[in-house]
Amino acid sequence: MTNVLLGVTFDDLKPFFVLGLALGGVFAVSGVGIVVLYQATGVVNLAYGAIGAVGAFLAWTLINTTSCPQPLAFLVAVAFGGVCNLVYGTLFGPPFANRDPLVKAIATLGLALIFLGIVNWVWSPGVIARSLTLPSDQWSYSVAGVFINWTQIMALLFGIAVTGGTAIFLRTTKLGTAMRSLANDREITAMLGVPVRRVESSAWFGSGLVCGASGIFLADLVALDPFTLTFLVISSLAAAVIGGLKSLWITLVAGIVIGVIQSELQVFDTVQKYKDMAPFLLAIIALLWIGRNRLLAVSRAAR
Repeated sequence: MTNVLLGVTFDDLKPFFVLGLALGGVFAVSGVGIVVLYQATGVVNLAYGAIGAVGAFLAWTLINTTSCPQPLAFLVAVAFGGVCNLVYGTLFGPPFANRDPLVKAIATLGLALIFLGIVNWVWSPGVIARSLTLPSDQWSYSVAGVFINWTQIMALLFGIAVTGGTAIFLRTTKLGTAMRSLANDREITAMLGVPVRRVESSAWFGSGLVCGASGIFLADLVALDPFTLTFLVISSLAAAVIGGLKSLWITLVAGIVIGVIQSELQVFDTVQKYKDMAPFLLAIIALLWIGRNRLLAVSRAAR
């Protein structure tokens, strides 16, 4: 197309839009995992990206240094995320149960830094060029002059499917109802005989499985780099914050929007270096808008 915006044609934007949709799907599903875990346990897991990074490096090691089939290596990475989250929640969940949410979040940040140090020590990033490629990368299609591979399609569908499945699970199952009850009032839920520890453990494990799968997708779509994978949790956290740490569907939409905006900003040389600020700006705008609506509601009620 001949239309030009800041020296960039719309044809230049199309491939990054496709990548943004894929990234947005992964950001969204990670954000949903953060929301569900927060609702069930009151913990904002800042170690999400680091756990996914370790899982991705484990998969790379199994594929490249053993005869392990790729599907099995990916399952190991996903299982690692679930087990790691479950162990952390079992060991540190009870001691931090009555602490301030900020203290709980900082504790998971410590876990993230530990895993980041382990990856740098074991795999020595930067010494050996590594990449984690899913088999679905081999199949691609041209749509409106843009090549789309199945990994990108799967990443977006994964985000939508997990969001929808989680919403149905929370509405129709006993365990989902228990998780929603914990979100509303933990003390009353415990008094009614709900096994709080078991429900929390389920939330930790399920969130961890999603975390492991997200790490696999991001390692393919972005890079097999511990720092990149660890701090991509910021985009997922921003999506969760925009959703108010409550709404799964708003988190889904926010994750996709953040992914698209971050990806498209790579095209513009003047603002490319600021693309990592996009999640913060969008989250701040959302919080200001939410605060504005609450202020208007309070002022109307006072009349």
